[in-house]
Amino acid sequence: MIYVFHLLDKPHGLDLRQRMRPEHKAYLAAVADRIAFAGPLLADDGTTMVGSVLAIDFDSREAALQWQAGEPFTKAGLYASVAVHAFQNLWPQKAGFPPAA
Repeated sequence: MIYVFHLLDKPHGLDLRQRMRPEHKAYLAAVADRIAFAGPLLADDGTTMVGSVLAIDFDSREAALQWQAGEPFTKAGLYASVAVHAFQNLWPQKAGFPPAA
């Protein structure tokens, strides 16, 4: 089951995000073969990162929450808000994603 993580940073969290980003990316790399999509949420300027959206395949909600608890941004206290939901894609992707290789 795909679980979508909607994660919003605390105000003024950009410095912490930048410092922890290498650890965050390494943590994601460990589940890279299960990632449907992942990336930062951006402010209206189109460049400033203000959160994250991740869609990752897990065997259960408990497994997804356990993974989230160990995620470096989470452990560093970056997020002001965390929401995790099961997701079922019912629409063929047309925009925003490169063609599958």
